[in-house]
Amino acid sequence: MPIQLLPISLANQIAAGEVIERPASVVKELVENCLDAGASQISVDIEQGGRRRIRVRDNGGGIVKEELGLALSRHATSKIASLSDLEAIQSLGFRGEALASISSVSRLTLTSKTVSQEQAWQAWVEGRDMQAELAPASHPEGTTVDVQDLFFNTPARRKFLRTDKTEFAHIDEVLRRIALARFGVRFSLTHNDKIVRQYNAVQDPEHAIKRVAQVCGNSFTDSALGFDEQTGPVRLWGWIAPAHACRHQADVQYFYVNGRMMRDRLLGHAVRQAYGDTLNDERTPSFVLYLELPAEDVDVNVHPAKHEVRFHQARQIHDFVLHCARQALSSAPATSAAEAEQTQHGYTASSEALTQQVRELQPQHRDIFPTRTAPTAPATPNPKSSLPHSVLQVVAQRFALIESEPLALLDLQRVQHAYLRQQLEQQAHVGLAGQPLLIPVKLTDAALLRSLVEVDTKQLARLGVRYEQSKRAVTILDVPSVLRQTDIATSIAALVERLQSNQDVFSWLAIHQVQTDYSLTQAEHWLRCWQEQLHSNPQWLTAITLPAMPEPLR
Repeated sequence: MPIQLLPISLANQIAAGEVIERPASVVKELVENCLDAGASQISVDIEQGGRRRIRVRDNGGGIVKEELGLALSRHATSKIASLSDLEAIQSLGFRGEALASISSVSRLTLTSKTVSQEQAWQAWVEGRDMQAELAPASHPEGTTVDVQDLFFNTPARRKFLRTDKTEFAHIDEVLRRIALARFGVRFSLTHNDKIVRQYNAVQDPEHAIKRVAQVCGNSFTDSALGFDEQTGPVRLWGWIAPAHACRHQADVQYFYVNGRMMRDRLLGHAVRQAYGDTLNDERTPSFVLYLELPAEDVDVNVHPAKHEVRFHQARQIHDFVLHCARQALSSAPATSAAEAEQTQHGYTASSEALTQQVRELQPQHRDIFPTRTAPTAPATPNPKSSLPHSVLQVVAQRFALIESEPLALLDLQRVQHAYLRQQLEQQAHVGLAGQPLLIPVKLTDAALLRSLVEVDTKQLARLGVRYEQSKRAVTILDVPSVLRQTDIATSIAALVERLQSNQDVFSWLAIHQVQTDYSLTQAEHWLRCWQEQLHSNPQWLTAITLPAMPEPLR
């Protein structure tokens, strides 16, 4: 087959395959066009999950009669005009493909009126026939796009659509995400002539939390921590839930970059890392965050559906988000174990009457064999005479139940801490490797500056700390790798205090690397380290005394 240019109708359908995945994709493109037109009121009407009809109306600037037909052409847009515009995109849309792609797989009608026109005009196209026909119409200022019979001319695409309920759920989620991006715009959503969602415009920034509650639920906003941090031209603000209030499913994860909703792995990793060990594997972070930075520092033209972006300084942005999120989480008030447990499963404590009934049904004796007495003093195992062979189980996530005579529990945290301290002390003879901070931390506390200057710079350098001093501030440039993910200002103050009081610095540094829970494989690893590197030190071993057993029957 010879190389040839594709017909315009076929090229548009290929583009539609990239941009228009399902009815929700149509809603996203059309609503973003409304926002780019300056609309303050947007209504979305859906029939049969979007396969029968999608109608989006707005009160934006509208399209003049002469440009209606051009608006339905491919690569026709009013949002960019040069390469410099593409490198600093301010609008949500910019490729000029949406309307052409949608009209190639549906029956589309575009009606619009501008302030300067006395008469509204309407253009319509149907499937592969890309010639738009114009006619006068009755319409207020703004634009209405009516999309009917989506994928009517591509049966293969149509049969892959899910049920009406599923497709509408995707549309609902798209509008929820957009509603969180534009608080000053009123949105309404109907399905089969029934009003499903109404998001009223919020003009006061202090009342933005009301819309967040509408979208994410009161369970999120009641415990979410609000913050607003800025470094130079980069700003991060929003709400993030503390670890005990995070959800089991990832349904409250909204991240926006310059007002554009994103599903970016880099940003998601930074937020997850901010929780550290406080968030177990059963839960996922819950957040609504907004990142603002100069348009020329981010490239949004890297994904067909514009779901991902590329930052020019990705590592700096990652560390900035990590620092801000961690700082916000550290400000969370302390939560009692009972409150945390109730937040996790949502149940309340049982009544006192029921508790008393359960107590009466419990056995009167705690011991299994109350007639026999346990030994008065537990025997201490001798590791050298009865060397443990394997880990039977991990108890309370940090103790290894090991096979010995008698059975014993090995404190894995203290074994790991002792091993790491030993390694750090050996590395300090040649100097710990300092890790540069991508965003240096500036310290201005006068007392801390005096204490820091009094410490020998060679001693700090041997620990991996490097800084620059000015008249009224000290800028931390390098820190030991174990402190890189901590709050630098707090960690430097603690380090200086330990150096001045001749405390064990290596023990303190090692604590930052100790795990909070261990798998069976990890427990076996630290058992071997305890035996081979730490000489089976018995101080981290606790014997388990079993009750006396009755004589066998035979």
